Amino acid sequence: MDGDVDRALESCSPPIREVARRACDAVFAIFPDAVVTVDEQNPRFGTTIGFGTTTGYKGLRFTVTPQRTHVTLGIAHGVELPDPSRLMEGTGKVHRHVKLRQPQDLDRPELRQLMAAAMARM
Repeated sequence: MDGDVDRALESCSPPIREVARRACDAVFAIFPDAVVTVDEQNPRFGTTIGFGTTTGYKGLRFTVTPQRTHVTLGIAHGVELPDPSRLMEGTGKVHRHVKLRQPQDLDRPELRQLMAAAMARM
């Protein structure tokens, strides 16, 4: 895993750190060439790890944001994706997110299909 990502997750509680690392690993598994950006100063969300085709918002595909009780997996342009299992939350015009509370949440086939659909629209 990226050294900046490891440093960004150091301050998380061990259970949240494990979920966040697994989320990052899941993104890297389907997006191995992702450009990683770590923003530890995000005033709204705290530490946010972005995965995209370039740095910055324009090429963004996924974000991983550790919170106190869960990890948020952000999906850029998620509003445009099919979500028959209703995993995604959010009310924004473009992005959606999935809350991950335990490592096993990343094993859900519906989540993997959603992530694959997000990659297919690149």
